[in-house]
Amino acid sequence: MTVKKYLFFISQNYSFSILRPIQTQALNRGDKVAWFVEGDAVDKELFDDDEQQLADLSAIFVFSPDAVLYPANNAPTFLPGINVAIFHGFDAGKLDKKGNNDHYKDRRCFDLYCTQGPESTREFLALQGSPKKFNVIETGWSALDSLFASDLPVISNNAKPTILFCSTFSKRLCAAPHLLSIIKQLSESGRWRWLVQFHPKMSRNIVDSFKEIESEYLTFVETSDVIPLLKQADVMVCDTSSVMLMFLLQHKPVVTFKNINPKAHLFDIQTPAELEQAIEYVLTRPKALMDYIQSFINEVHPYNDGLSALRVLVAIDKTIEDKASLASHPKDFIRQFKMRKKLNYWRF
Repeated sequence: MTVKKYLFFISQNYSFSILRPIQTQALNRGDKVAWFVEGDAVDKELFDDDEQQLADLSAIFVFSPDAVLYPANNAPTFLPGINVAIFHGFDAGKLDKKGNNDHYKDRRCFDLYCTQGPESTREFLALQGSPKKFNVIETGWSALDSLFASDLPVISNNAKPTILFCSTFSKRLCAAPHLLSIIKQLSESGRWRWLVQFHPKMSRNIVDSFKEIESEYLTFVETSDVIPLLKQADVMVCDTSSVMLMFLLQHKPVVTFKNINPKAHLFDIQTPAELEQAIEYVLTRPKALMDYIQSFINEVHPYNDGLSALRVLVAIDKTIEDKASLASHPKDFIRQFKMRKKLNYWRF
């Protein structure tokens, strides 16, 4: 097989945990990988010594990748190689300003969508149109390969049940300020062990307020890799953040606070006063709730073999072969002008 070159185009620290499983599989195949950092939100100290970083766009053209992988919603269309959408999360039901689902959109810049399960596959196939402008290939999500790396059950081995609290940074949907007081109270009781982790865009004031309530039974964790926390916890408390969907895939329950679309696989509450009783209830793993969670898994991400990254590479191989038969995207001059301005690249 011909050696292929992949470029990982990143702008957030969480991209490492999404793309490194693909890097491992690519290097195992004898392929080449390079990284490019857009913006200033990525901590470059997180790079390993043996990971190749490209300094600018001219270096990308010299590297000449066969495929560019984006854990993002948008991508420039003027770089070499096919554009591959590797999602940065699951559909949490968030809506755009027009009231449309913000997750399922064709933004006219990808040649391949690597979908996570039957639900997302159906949604993107519905966007393909005719003639076909992009491939939709179901691979599972590479970020979860390490979650399913072992054949052993993913359960907590802590003496006390562990509760993981995560919250979105969106002010309209964020549960953190509303639940701060009750989480402080519950953690001080010592009944359960608490872990708290937020999205990197979370307000600094909220982050600081939770750091202030750290104690013997509550730990605030700053990390770009949430997988170890998902493995440790028995229950998640959340709002409308997509990280809760990753937690559910372990067949573990989630208590949500004012979720915008509280389906049967979630246990939703409307007031902070309900939190303690809700946690007590889901810790019993009631059969009806767990059956709904299994149905959710079957639709959203049925892959538990830890090989989604390998399937991504196979999907890229196929799309490179198919590229000549794919129709061109309609030109999106405004979006691509903004992308060129952001990257300060004006060659045509």
